[in-house]
Amino acid sequence: MRAQNTLIGVGWMLLTTLLLASVTAIVRHIGADLPAAQGAFIRYAAGALMMLPFMGALLTRRPSGRILHLHLLRGAVHGVGVILWFYAMARIPMAEVTALGYVAPIFITIGAALFLGEALHMRRVFAVCAGIAGALIILRPGFQEVSIGQMAQVAAGPFFATSFLIAKRLSGTEDTAVIVGLLSVFCTIALAPVAAVQWVVPSFEQVAWLSLVAAFATAGHWTMTKAFQNAPITVTQPVQFLQLVWATLMGIVLFAEPLDPFVILGGGIVVGAATFISHRESVLARRAAKAEEAATQAEPVAIVRREREKT
Repeated sequence: MRAQNTLIGVGWMLLTTLLLASVTAIVRHIGADLPAAQGAFIRYAAGALMMLPFMGALLTRRPSGRILHLHLLRGAVHGVGVILWFYAMARIPMAEVTALGYVAPIFITIGAALFLGEALHMRRVFAVCAGIAGALIILRPGFQEVSIGQMAQVAAGPFFATSFLIAKRLSGTEDTAVIVGLLSVFCTIALAPVAAVQWVVPSFEQVAWLSLVAAFATAGHWTMTKAFQNAPITVTQPVQFLQLVWATLMGIVLFAEPLDPFVILGGGIVVGAATFISHRESVLARRAAKAEEAATQAEPVAIVRREREKT
């Protein structure tokens, strides 16, 4: 049964990679016809509308002021990351955007050590260094000119990492649908003034494509959750490398983008580093759970022992 669940989890992750690669392809198709902030705004506004039916938990349990501030902060930083991602997507090949996007877990690890007090042991340091090396192979500074699109995608990494860390903190107390839904709502609000400054009247076709982006991205997050529920992250994480494969093939077939072996090599190294980091987090989480369980079991024994000593 466990082997069957693992296979199901791999299948969900495979579907996730196809959905997220399709998101990249659609944004690539739209290109620079719309300003990046406006494209991101329309995408998240559509996503917010799609998530409204699933946010019933807000009616029964309203978040406190502190939690609401975290949602607001996440919407703001995620909005900046999305603008940078949309900007990069219109200017550099799909495979390159996808490969550079894998550096986000590296920033997450660094951020968790700096701001959440998590230990950064030597093995994690090695994984972070390997991830940085993979990114440098993709960019090849000194051997080719680093474009503004590449810089935008790298700059998006810390913002997405911050968004993930806030979501990780919220997940301990908040409903999943509320976390995803409020991200769409507050991200839309954060993007609105930036989009208004450069507003261009969009065509019906552009709005339809961006609505499809919202649908695919939302479905991708749902299928990813299903994958994590059925299989260990150490199994599902390497499957994410297929997203780079799909992005490369779509770029070649749909947009006549050249195949860059350095992007594949660097992306593979970054994915390997991200997989190792995910594995270490999974191991540490299991150890913490076992320690907590052992402490819970030992507590009644300690109480009985104290009572016996009293008598």
